[in-house]
Amino acid sequence: DFGTKMVKRYQFKEDLLHPRKDDEARKHKLKRLVQSPNSFFMDVKCPSCHRIMTVFSHATTVVLCGNCQTVVCQPTGGKARLAEGMSYRRKN
Repeated sequence: DFGTKMVKRYQFKEDLLHPRKDDEARKHKLKRLVQSPNSFFMDVKCPSCHRIMTVFSHATTVVLCGNCQTVVCQPTGGKARLAEGMSYRRKN
């Protein structure tokens, strides 16, 4: 009889269609539910001359302020490190 078959239902520890944000942030950029890059552009404000400039988050060269020649960020192996006193805003 075909109608009396028991169907086993498996329950997962987490919802695979609606993962938590912090779990997704820890995953590799290609293994997320929706692939997205880790890098971004940001507006950085120079504290001495108050000029706002656009800087890449993973910059590979030293970025200087175009107005006062202050160092804005230093490259590291991954994300660039902002200099002391710099404030930034992530661009969309």
